[in-house]
Amino acid sequence: MLKAVIFDDEYIVLQGLQTMINWNEYGIELVGTATNGKDALALFEAARPNIVFTDIRMPGMDGLEVIEKILAAEPDTICIVFSGFHEFEYVKKALKLGVVDYLEKPITIPVIEEAIKRTIEKIEHRQNLSLLQSRWNDVRAELLEKATFDLLLLGKEAVPKWRESFGEEVERVKGVTVLATFHHGWFLPEHDSYKVVHLRNGKEHVFVVFHLTHSNGEIWEKWIADFENEKFVIGAGKTYEYLEEATKSYQEALQALRYGQFMQENGLLRFEDIGGNPNIPMDLPEQEERMIFCMRSGDRKGLRKQIQCFLKQLDEQRLNPDILERELLKMIYLALEVAKEVHKDIIVINDPHYLPHVDIRVIRTKEDLYRWFQEQIEKIMEWMLAARREVKHEAVAKACDYIEKHYFCDLTLQEVAEYVGMNPTYFSLLFKEEMGQSYIKYLTKVRMEQAKKLLQEGEKVGEVSEKVGYHSYRHFSELFKKYTGMKPGQYRDAFYQ
Repeated sequence: MLKAVIFDDEYIVLQGLQTMINWNEYGIELVGTATNGKDALALFEAARPNIVFTDIRMPGMDGLEVIEKILAAEPDTICIVFSGFHEFEYVKKALKLGVVDYLEKPITIPVIEEAIKRTIEKIEHRQNLSLLQSRWNDVRAELLEKATFDLLLLGKEAVPKWRESFGEEVERVKGVTVLATFHHGWFLPEHDSYKVVHLRNGKEHVFVVFHLTHSNGEIWEKWIADFENEKFVIGAGKTYEYLEEATKSYQEALQALRYGQFMQENGLLRFEDIGGNPNIPMDLPEQEERMIFCMRSGDRKGLRKQIQCFLKQLDEQRLNPDILERELLKMIYLALEVAKEVHKDIIVINDPHYLPHVDIRVIRTKEDLYRWFQEQIEKIMEWMLAARREVKHEAVAKACDYIEKHYFCDLTLQEVAEYVGMNPTYFSLLFKEEMGQSYIKYLTKVRMEQAKKLLQEGEKVGEVSEKVGYHSYRHFSELFKKYTGMKPGQYRDAFYQ
């Protein structure tokens, strides 16, 4: 039911309108009256009516002031004024303020009833427009979600339809980044520098970020700081300038997400921080990804379990022998690629006669085929672990030394992995196993310890931020406070009091 109030300093007007109008007949509840401007505003604040009937002239504060304050607080309020024959200038001002109707005194019941009918029609018209706008917005949002999902899956051919759906800001788009998480209920905060489209794909919550400025570095630094303490992982693909490359960012985000989940990481995990192997497809089925992860992490027990799950899946598909052999060989050669990640200068597979595509041809039964497959994968795993023992400590020590000498640069995991001659994905796993923390957390620790020394020596916070590799003062300050428990300025002042 609609709510209405009446403001007038004439007792007879208030009484007549209260008693002689059947307000319920129009679906209106008369919630109060007032005889002066001060009481009128108090009543409005308390009742928040949909319709206000008010005299222009009232003691204390006239009707125009009351209307101005009401519409400033609630612009959708329907205001109707009562005016005398000689008050047209006041009426013009009232109309400029947003009054929708005015009634000349003396007020009669038929005039009021006609005004009520017009008012209800206006309200219903507004509500219909609002409903249509809401439905149109919902349709636009659905169209944009569909177009964005097609963009992630189809790439270039989906760009024209996506541009049509994105709206007026399409010409401002400077790049695209995809984030993904399995956590229900998490949302990326809104910001003027980007627009986000949220998609749901099974258990995955995907956030496609369309950048509207070129300040991507500062955005990343803020995200890393904001999401550092989350209790779940958020995978992030690379940022690409061209929209058709959103497909790459999407696959990278999923790979970072699954990697982070397997590693029990929390917070934002960028694809740049785990690297990739160009010889291994990014869109592998999850079961094959799990097998590869077990190999990289040296988890023998986990690998045996994943092999059995993989073989069970193949069995359920009832593949013909040729296709089954092809699937098993594909997995074996993927495993060999994983083994080669250990170090570029080490020959992991030292048997020149190892030719699985030849050996598989002499196997006659499915049971023997499955047994042979498991033996091959485990053999590759053993070769890999043997090579790993040769390089593990030396490679990580070499990496730590490199980080200590170059912490002030924009130091990526990719760069450090290349320096020690390892695949970035494998290096990140090995680094965490050896050091007990991820590469990015180790780098942050080195930078924070160096920042503490410089602040103790009295250097300015802004200068220290740049000297330890952070171009954003805010990001440096937030990380330093999380690391030490106090802001960098407070830490510096503690040594100079």
